[in-house]
Amino acid sequence: MEQDLHAMLDSGLMASGTDGRSEDEEYLAGQQRSLLPSSGVVPKRRSSSRFIKRKKFDDELVESSLAKSTSRAKVPSGGSGIEPGRCSGSEPSSSEKKKVSKSVTTPVTPSPAPSPSLTKRIKKSKQPLQVTKDLGRWKPADDLLLINAVLQTNDLTVVHLGVKFSCRFTQREIQERWYALLYDPVISKLACQAMRQLHPEAIAAIQSKVLFSKAEEQLLSVIGSTSQPTLDTFQELLNKHPDVFYPSRTAKSLQVHWQLLKQYYLLEDQTVQPLPKGDQVLNFSDAEDLIDDSKLKEARDEALEHELTVADRRQKREIRQLEQELHKWQVLVDSITGMSSPDFDNQTLAVLRGRMVRYLMRSREITLGRATKDNQIDVDLSLEGPAWKISRKQGVIKLKNNGDFFIANEGRRPIYIDGRPVLSGSKWKLNNNSVVEIAGLRFVFLINQDLIALIKAEAAKINQQ
Repeated sequence: MEQDLHAMLDSGLMASGTDGRSEDEEYLAGQQRSLLPSSGVVPKRRSSSRFIKRKKFDDELVESSLAKSTSRAKVPSGGSGIEPGRCSGSEPSSSEKKKVSKSVTTPVTPSPAPSPSLTKRIKKSKQPLQVTKDLGRWKPADDLLLINAVLQTNDLTVVHLGVKFSCRFTQREIQERWYALLYDPVISKLACQAMRQLHPEAIAAIQSKVLFSKAEEQLLSVIGSTSQPTLDTFQELLNKHPDVFYPSRTAKSLQVHWQLLKQYYLLEDQTVQPLPKGDQVLNFSDAEDLIDDSKLKEARDEALEHELTVADRRQKREIRQLEQELHKWQVLVDSITGMSSPDFDNQTLAVLRGRMVRYLMRSREITLGRATKDNQIDVDLSLEGPAWKISRKQGVIKLKNNGDFFIANEGRRPIYIDGRPVLSGSKWKLNNNSVVEIAGLRFVFLINQDLIALIKAEAAKINQQ
């Protein structure tokens, strides 16, 4: 190999000097002239203006020499052998100069054509790339499963319908893969190498998925459907017919497949009742045509239907009106007059009492703020006084299960509870007779103690149960 490489490198250097003598030859000729008797004339120093390239690595030298040798092999014998790539613009490296200086004394032979072993090596390196281009979808497990299934059934259609591969292959793809494994030596070799590298557990899992052959199903169908075979029965069947059953079959796998055959009435003593032929089959559409619709319908009473429609419309209207007024009943607003009226009744949980109006809290959660056309809330603070500094949804008062009231500030300005500011996003507990101040409007929060005590007692009973 080294001799061929040196020969190719020498021939490349020889080809670059066809136009004139190379720089090394000029240097040797100058040395010979200096050995001659001096004639009193000082020889002129030769300088080169060629571009100096970097040193080539070994792999680059091999690639360039291979390219030159293949291109030179196309030149007919007797030609000049001039390469268009090696002209005056390129210069040999220092390693090439040393090789030339050593081989100047020996006659340079023309470069031989590349050896046939080298061309075979190049072709072999390119061939697997083209062959293995479409082998990505077929895994070694798929190949092993395909081979075992075909050997069991001898039918590619059954394999396509009954085997679950890693990808959804069509029947044509399965057929092409099977033929490639049979007749393509490269694909079969690669597939065999990949299958040999599979883990034993993976091979056992693949073998457990192999389809049952017709001979195996025929032996299993002999067992009666009315009998209740055990694992020992199937083990005896395996021992009697080891040449029929697949080597990886177990008594459990035979039992599962026998149950499947029994489920679909495929055993020998099972018979499927054939469907009756002719006009005896009565499907759903025929039975529907036989029904007399006139007997099912009752006589229509138009007056009764009209009255029912009117009553239904009236009831729906009332329900809709009550739903729209539901938020008004959560908080009742009473104007405070000189007459003292009781603050609580049996439905009022608490009262938010101001100077002008009072708000009766009758639900566990109410919202406070400033009502607008687009925003409806429970407690409209603008009824008490100027509320232009109050947010549209200033806060929420909520009754907990333990009977405590809390107020949460959801507006921009703080809410003052007994002089303590509650900032936006915070909440605070409300006690009986707590003073609530919102943007200059002051209210007194009163709690219905009797009703809250009943609520606490009911909650305690529920917890005990």
